[in-house]
Amino acid sequence: MLRYIARRILIMIPTLLITSALIFTVMQLPPSDYFETYVAEMAAQGEHADMSRVEFLKREYGFDKPLIERYFLWVTGFVQGDFGYSFEYEMPVSDVVGERLALTVLVSFCTILMTWIIAFPIGIYSATHQYSWADYGLTFIGLIGIAVPHFLLALIFMYFANVWFGLSIGGLMDPIYFNQPMSWAKAQSILAHLWIPVLIIGAGGTGSMVRAIRANLLDELQKQYYVTAKAKGLPPGKALVKYPLRMSLNFFVSHIGDVLPSIVSGSELTAVVLSLQTTGPLLLRALQSQDMYLAGSFLLFLSCLTVIGVLISDILLGFLDPRIRLQGGRTK
Repeated sequence: MLRYIARRILIMIPTLLITSALIFTVMQLPPSDYFETYVAEMAAQGEHADMSRVEFLKREYGFDKPLIERYFLWVTGFVQGDFGYSFEYEMPVSDVVGERLALTVLVSFCTILMTWIIAFPIGIYSATHQYSWADYGLTFIGLIGIAVPHFLLALIFMYFANVWFGLSIGGLMDPIYFNQPMSWAKAQSILAHLWIPVLIIGAGGTGSMVRAIRANLLDELQKQYYVTAKAKGLPPGKALVKYPLRMSLNFFVSHIGDVLPSIVSGSELTAVVLSLQTTGPLLLRALQSQDMYLAGSFLLFLSCLTVIGVLISDILLGFLDPRIRLQGGRTK
């Protein structure tokens, strides 16, 4: 196992280097950079940009250097914990992300937790009561959750909350707490607003997970080892948990590679619709304004989480299912 982990970590290094090069290349593809866009926007508004400051920032962050040198400066800084400077917000990237990252992790963690708590019992019940009225009803509700986009569900919630109750349900806190340090009153405001985005974002994920649990469990319930376990007198509940349910968790564990980056990135479109103070809208704005250090560092961080998540899922699969071998080779 240690040899396998060491080999995978060594493979991760060139993978992340190639990914970082691709991210940097994509960030350089637009014909202009942030400074040219900024000067053009100021001119369109009838104002003059501070060209001395623009030239200073270009020299300070290497925009007058070759692309290869700029790439290595960015990558080495990222490894050392320097994520660069956000030109639009005029502060380091780590300070820009700050509280938004913590709020994104909170929303995503609560969403994933709610999804697991709801999906597992429903999926198990639906699989063990196949083709019953409850199975049909739960399947129908799950398909609705999958079919309706998150942002559309957010718009529906906002409309009925306004029409029926005269409430605005956008944001993760009351406006008076924006850009304020964390306090007990601010924490209470966040908790009061938290359940709406968790419910909206988790709707589709819950439906998808219910369908996946049901399908995988139904496949395992038809196999001979489960039939034999019941024939030998093992209680149905114990036989279900000990064998089929354990084997059907493979897809769940392999999904960790997607879960880790989703915890940080969140649901971008839903966050924009609900005006959530998370990292999703921040990333979209950085891509629109060509704030390359903010956008590039964010994308590279998500890539690191994806690679780490895949490694964790592969290791856990090796422990969970004895049929999965970590080493290659032929079997007899």
